[in-house]
Amino acid sequence: MSLRHEPLARAVIIACRNRHLMLATAESCTGGKVAAALTEVAGASDVVERGFVTYSNKSKCEMLGVPEGIIERHGAVSAETAFAMAEGARQRAGTDMAVSITGIAGPGGGSAEKPVGLVYFTCAGPGDRLVDAEKHFTAPDRAEIRDLATEHALKMLLEAAKSAPA
Repeated sequence: MSLRHEPLARAVIIACRNRHLMLATAESCTGGKVAAALTEVAGASDVVERGFVTYSNKSKCEMLGVPEGIIERHGAVSAETAFAMAEGARQRAGTDMAVSITGIAGPGGGSAEKPVGLVYFTCAGPGDRLVDAEKHFTAPDRAEIRDLATEHALKMLLEAAKSAPA
């Protein structure tokens, strides 16, 4: 695990454990980095149910139940897809909360409308809580964009966990 994520991942695990929350991740451009950061922490099995890496459109639909129409209308990199990914992960994993990440890490694949560094996030739960974010990371390379996205997803999970009653 990147040492830069260790304190944040540990804080997520502790906050979830203290509130008896289970979580899932649904990752595209981060390729499992959020789940990896969380599961590096001893005791993560108390709160991490599972992580989905859904890099292709097909996997988003098959594993998370993202409707094909959402991807066709809005694209895989969109707020709508991120929302469907988070809700699908939470439902299929049976967890209190889930975070999703979908974006363009580069160096290719970007456009004027959706440039490299554009990443959408949704954190669903606990309860009816729903927070989404659109970030435009200006980083020198793919690895840094993926690290920044991982960090933001961990921050969203921590905020969500802390919003639940202890």
